[in-house]
Amino acid sequence: MKNIFILTLTLLALSVNAQDSAKRYSFSLQQAIDHALENNYSAINSGRDIEAAREKKWETTAMGLPQINAGVDFTDNFVLQKSVVPAEFFGGEPGTYAEVAFGTKYNMVAHSTLSQLIFDGSYIVALQASKTYLKYYENAKQRTDIDIKEMVVNSYGNVLLAKENIAILEKNIASLQKTLNDTKAIYKNGLIEEESVEQLEITLASLESTLNYNKRLLDITYKMLKINLGIDINDEITLTDNLDNLTIQNMDLAFSKSEFDVNSNITYKIATNFEEQRTLEYKLERSKALPSLSANVNFGYTAFKDEFQFFTQNQNWFNYSNVGVSLNVPIFSSLARSSRTQQAKIALDQAKTQLSETEQKLKLQYATAKSEYEYSIADYETAKSNLNLAERIERKQQIKFTEGLSTSFDFNDAQRQLYTAQQKYLQTMVNIVNKKASLEKIITK
Repeated sequence: MKNIFILTLTLLALSVNAQDSAKRYSFSLQQAIDHALENNYSAINSGRDIEAAREKKWETTAMGLPQINAGVDFTDNFVLQKSVVPAEFFGGEPGTYAEVAFGTKYNMVAHSTLSQLIFDGSYIVALQASKTYLKYYENAKQRTDIDIKEMVVNSYGNVLLAKENIAILEKNIASLQKTLNDTKAIYKNGLIEEESVEQLEITLASLESTLNYNKRLLDITYKMLKINLGIDINDEITLTDNLDNLTIQNMDLAFSKSEFDVNSNITYKIATNFEEQRTLEYKLERSKALPSLSANVNFGYTAFKDEFQFFTQNQNWFNYSNVGVSLNVPIFSSLARSSRTQQAKIALDQAKTQLSETEQKLKLQYATAKSEYEYSIADYETAKSNLNLAERIERKQQIKFTEGLSTSFDFNDAQRQLYTAQQKYLQTMVNIVNKKASLEKIITK
């Protein structure tokens, strides 16, 4: 029993510490977007991609700069190569041969090389490609930021929608519970049928089930928002904007009337970047037909010894040095080089076609996003009007029902119509915010 008590206290202490370690945040929608652009996991990694691209650019640049290498070579000739020479050279009998070993048991060479690329067409193209490579990742970072903004807007709106749904459901349940209590009292007095009570109980049970579902959904939407923001899912977060304010702020028909410049769209920029890459690949293949020229300077010292005593004062080191120039001229490749050049040309033509296709698709996406945004505003106005009508109809039917002038089925139909209108109204509010975010994504606002 004592061990169980100690274990319980330990678990409670750990729980309290975990709660204390949780961070607390408060965000408006714009603050949430700004936070996500700095802390979202994809945003962080796309920033690292740019850093890696900058390093890659310098790596390419360094290929054409002076290169210095140094090294030490050591050889242990544990069995020396032998040759034969006429023995008479050493006083032997003419016509006979003597074995002679040339060299020493140990050799050591210390050397260094300075090399410099003088001209290479491939290197010039590689420098251009490194800039395009960096530009691609900068554009990719911008696209990631735009996607993150849209995700935050959607997830922020989903949290507000779930909260509004819960508030309306709780209000509907409270109202229906009161009506049910009144109806039970009337039923006990024998003024209405039991079926009317049962119908209300079914509706109440359905609302309570929907409320439980929305509470679970709220927890999921909060966690999804936290992931998009780049914070721990156990941290606490408070949203300072509400759905009504966001809807009003995003109702701007003048915004949808602005001209669409396809060149400002990030998808088009990336497609243009892809075409530039294919152009450089074509240039690269053509440049391989040009000669290349490089130069190098070598310095070194060589030592020989039958015993490993290279670092004594009387050790002789023999120096050497040379300078060289290397010229490589492509002459004939059995048309392999020409074939690679034609393949690169075909790939470039394909990239140009894809760029034209991307332009047309973006124009269609803009027209669609613009139409959907304008419709979302009109749909909101209709839903707002329908909600007012549904509320009046439901109140009238409730009065008629309590006074015995209508059946429970008529009242239930009015309730279902009201609940549907409430959900529709909330959804149209979220749609305005989301559709504007989609339109801004196309415009790259």
